[in-house]
Amino acid sequence: MELSQYLKLRTRSYRLKIMKRKKCRVIKDYSSPYTDPWIITKGEILSIGEKESEWPGWIWCTNNSGKSRWVPESYLEIIGVTGKAKRDYNSTELSVKVGEELIIEKEEAEWFWVINQQGKSGWVPIKNVNYIKIIGN
Repeated sequence: MELSQYLKLRTRSYRLKIMKRKKCRVIKDYSSPYTDPWIITKGEILSIGEKESEWPGWIWCTNNSGKSRWVPESYLEIIGVTGKAKRDYNSTELSVKVGEELIIEKEEAEWFWVINQQGKSGWVPIKNVNYIKIIGN
């Protein structure tokens, strides 16, 4: 297969994948309290902090550099007071305004990982959005 044919098929496949994504609209503004993203990598060891929060399923974790954020409990293998990351994780929270339309990439413990119309990605609370349609239907 020629490179141009391969790229055409790959692009078509990606477009079809995007077309099946769910879309939502922001119904309540959300402003992230965290200005800088936090990235953890699979296998990274973290100190476990509090588990009780407004958001069940999230655990306050601190890395070796002393930086802390909420991490989905399902992303961690918890061993006593430490956690080992089961997969990579990006803590970026997206600040959004009422009326914005977002594409939903994934869901985790009452939060969506979304992409906004400017191409920025991040987590937003599910309670701040409503489904509007599945793209492509």
